Amino acid sequence: MKDRPKPTGRPRTGARVAAVQALFQSEHTGESAETVAQQFIRHRIGAGEAADQDAFEDGRVPLANIPLFEAILRAAATQGEAADAEIRAHLSKDWTLERLDPVLRAVLRAAAAELLAGAEPPARVVINEYLDIVRGFLDEETSRFANGVLDAMAHALRPAEFGRAR
Repeated sequence: MKDRPKPTGRPRTGARVAAVQALFQSEHTGESAETVAQQFIRHRIGAGEAADQDAFEDGRVPLANIPLFEAILRAAATQGEAADAEIRAHLSKDWTLERLDPVLRAVLRAAAAELLAGAEPPARVVINEYLDIVRGFLDEETSRFANGVLDAMAHALRPAEFGRAR
């Protein structure tokens, strides 16, 4: 795993980074997304750490939009089966969801949850934000793979945004 991304002063990006970390932790520990969300809000998000450049290395996400963080986790928890089905539908036939790197799986689940949740933010924003996260945690080959899956999911779930009817 590469070094974690540095804080950028973008609270919505911070929310997405925290959501990916929380989904990873939830899968790894078996704790519910709600339990992990509360742990993150209490111990990892904010807490006066906004200026601390080492926050990410310590597992904190100092600048995160908490309502967006909670919305992503709620959507991932309530639409987890639909999100996983979307991801599976856009993997090559020789890939399974279980075969994916756990961090990539968390990224794709968070992105699928956002894409399934509604028309905002625009699909291209979702793709770009999660690709930035992938680039911060994983290698370039994985970034290209993630780009293909994210793009295919976005086109399937939000065809009108790409000039196609569903």
